[in-house]
Amino acid sequence: MLSRAMGDGPKSAYELAMERLRKKDAEEGVVTGPVSEAQKTEIAEVRRVAEARLAELKILHQSAMAGAFDPGARDALEAEYRRDVERVTEDRERKIAKIRERPA
Repeated sequence: MLSRAMGDGPKSAYELAMERLRKKDAEEGVVTGPVSEAQKTEIAEVRRVAEARLAELKILHQSAMAGAFDPGARDALEAEYRRDVERVTEDRERKIAKIRERPA
């Protein structure tokens, strides 16, 4: 039996997707390499801050929802909460990407 590590046999969808992403990154000039310990620490801090902010948003949202009885107001609160969560999540991912792009 031949080993897949030698490149024999069909590739999984995951392997094909990863190859496409690496090729796209190379074409766009995105350089990825090992992450240093300092970068890992920075990334962990960014994640901790984002998780704290998300927890805070959830508590505030639950509190606001408990006091809102009008369906229209509840829908507006829900939409605002989703936007806030998306904003925090995107901000977290942008900061992590910026940290990873710096040379180690």
